[in-house]
Amino acid sequence: MLKQGGYNPNLMVGDQCYPAFELRNLLVFIQQELGDDLVQTICQQIGVGMVELAASQFVYVWQVDFALESLRTHSSHDMGAKLGASYQVESLDVLLPYLEQFDTLGDCLQFVVKHPELVGSFTDSLIRVEGNKLWVRWLNTGKSNIKKYSFQFQHSICSLIGLARQLAGKHIVVSDIHLAESQQNSDGVEHPFLAEFTGAKMCYQQAYFEWSIEINWLSLPITFAFPQQNSTDQRPHIPSLIEAVLQQLRRAMPEVPTSLEMAEMMHMSDRSLRRKLASAGSSYQKLVDQVRCQLAIKMILSDKMHAEDIADIMGYSDVSHFRQSFKHWLGYPPGYFLRQNLSEKSE
Repeated sequence: MLKQGGYNPNLMVGDQCYPAFELRNLLVFIQQELGDDLVQTICQQIGVGMVELAASQFVYVWQVDFALESLRTHSSHDMGAKLGASYQVESLDVLLPYLEQFDTLGDCLQFVVKHPELVGSFTDSLIRVEGNKLWVRWLNTGKSNIKKYSFQFQHSICSLIGLARQLAGKHIVVSDIHLAESQQNSDGVEHPFLAEFTGAKMCYQQAYFEWSIEINWLSLPITFAFPQQNSTDQRPHIPSLIEAVLQQLRRAMPEVPTSLEMAEMMHMSDRSLRRKLASAGSSYQKLVDQVRCQLAIKMILSDKMHAEDIADIMGYSDVSHFRQSFKHWLGYPPGYFLRQNLSEKSE
């Protein structure tokens, strides 16, 4: 069982990998709900078809992100939750050999937290244990549009809970769901499907997107009868350009290589590096900001350091510049984040 939480920097952008089963399930769902034409349009725009997907274990994260955004813009705001609820354990493909080795739901959750490259993740997360509940907080370090972020958040909750119910054979419920958006429908719940499917208490206009579940659910044994797996060789994942750049930045932090220095590490010209990152929907500065934000959060949570100390370590000339950057990353200054985290630990 997952007994303690922590910060998990796993935001995925651009050409990083994402499990292909997610895109297959997503396109099948769009086909059922919105028709063949939209699926064909999406496949043309992301450069991959159902035939290729059937033979793939991984795709690019931007392709899944594009398909999800297409679903959101062509449907209701509850469709992300309905998509997540539609997932079946049998369709999890590359995950099945791992899941069948686990004994409890807590083991599965631990795996999900540690392996976003296999499970699929669009965000950084902060996991904590508070009383008899485990809380999962999403941190919008990628500065996504709030409606898009909420759509992905709801999709994630319903997929995790729906799959957990299948794995354990029990009607597991969520305790709380906090949404960092306003409740526009004053006559009832803004997301009726999400509330009904999860059984959660819904709270709007919160500081963060987060959800909680009672810890005792994580002790439930896995009872699902896994299908017989074909003994095919698992194709190794080759790190993409963005993954390679992120790895180099994390090794170098708090020092930040120039884009020219990074290009030399990647054995290409500065122009080629910028062009390839742009084609993947990213930029060198965006990746630098992501790693800086993750490092700052890690220091706040792990070392309980003051903002002045963190700013100095990260190379900011003055603390006000660091505070402005942190607020740009997460929407709140480091003092707010630190006070909230420390108050939660003391409860």
